[in-house]
Amino acid sequence: MPKKFLIIGAGFSGAVMARQLVEKLDCHVEVWDERDHLGGNCHTERDSQTGVMVHRYGPHIFNTNSDEVWAYVKRFGEFHPYVNRVKAVTSRGVFSMPINLLTINQLFGKAMGPEEARSFVSSLGDQSIVEPSNFEEQALKMMGRELYETFFRGYTIKQWGCDPRELPASVLKRLPIRFNYDDNYYDKKHQGIPVAGYTEVIGNILDHPGIAVIRGKRFFPSELVQIKKAYTHLFYTGPIDAFFDYSEGRLGYRTVNFERISTEVNDYQGTAVINYPDQSVPWTRIHEHKHFTPWEEHEGTAVFREFSKETETLDVPYYPKRLKRDRMMLNVYRSMAEGWSDVSRLNSEVCGVSFLGRLATYRYMDMETVIAEAIKFSEKIVLESVAGDPIPIFPNKEE
Repeated sequence: MPKKFLIIGAGFSGAVMARQLVEKLDCHVEVWDERDHLGGNCHTERDSQTGVMVHRYGPHIFNTNSDEVWAYVKRFGEFHPYVNRVKAVTSRGVFSMPINLLTINQLFGKAMGPEEARSFVSSLGDQSIVEPSNFEEQALKMMGRELYETFFRGYTIKQWGCDPRELPASVLKRLPIRFNYDDNYYDKKHQGIPVAGYTEVIGNILDHPGIAVIRGKRFFPSELVQIKKAYTHLFYTGPIDAFFDYSEGRLGYRTVNFERISTEVNDYQGTAVINYPDQSVPWTRIHEHKHFTPWEEHEGTAVFREFSKETETLDVPYYPKRLKRDRMMLNVYRSMAEGWSDVSRLNSEVCGVSFLGRLATYRYMDMETVIAEAIKFSEKIVLESVAGDPIPIFPNKEE
């Protein structure tokens, strides 16, 4: 008899898992999502006023070094090459981001070459900091106070809602300094944006006779006994703390709100994304979405200011904070998940559950990472299912 799986969440994690299962196993998959659309936070839609393709939950530029992941997404949609060129408006002028040779020369009024600039920035760093223990120490050691305070300190406070000294040093290590004039925000082999939007790509992934999608349907953990009667196994991509009804507390997230700027002009800022690092400016970024699709022509424009804040009960969680308290709480929830799995194996009336995706594993994950992990996890699940072994609980070990 074919297996029947239930997946909670119609973002990339849930969609890729669903497609992989129906293509590799004799099964049927049902996907529930409480929102009225597919795609999770990658959802895109045409703006009703201008026809511009809008990234409803903020900009998403697909970038990856993986040929496998790139081939996978292109199987389900056409991607147009796109280079993300971000600018930063500061009290000292407008600069290119990430920090590159042009940024350095402009800020300090110099005309240095690559090696001279490398030595110059190194001389600015605080070498008394041997092993940085937090974001600020990492920045001061890497680039010195002037670059740090111009581009990172205020932005970080607005973005994360805490002192940079509370954040791990690893957050800054992801942000490079380039000693050439390359202003491409990403350094990945493949970069692009789907011509028809991310929602169509995810819809195409889910477009299979073995997959049924139900939108506007919310999952409640209290339903697990009933779910067991209809499904072989549950794959959950929502917040892990919500799965356990926040019994150990709420994990820390930042969320973002968007405020539309009313404008009569056809081009508001001349580029897709501008950062505002100064703490005196309340928003973190301004997005002008028509610039994400330069192959299209629109008479109007759709522009949004982005504001970061702490996630409250009804907010959409975006960025896991992963502070010390959060990581301790996460370990408790993961132990509870493993305990639940043990119970389900002993009690035939309790549904087995696997957790995947950024919310269920409480990690910051780019789209490429989400897709690659869902593919790899599904392959493991297929092997275990064929062998009749228990389905794994998590795709990762906690770091």
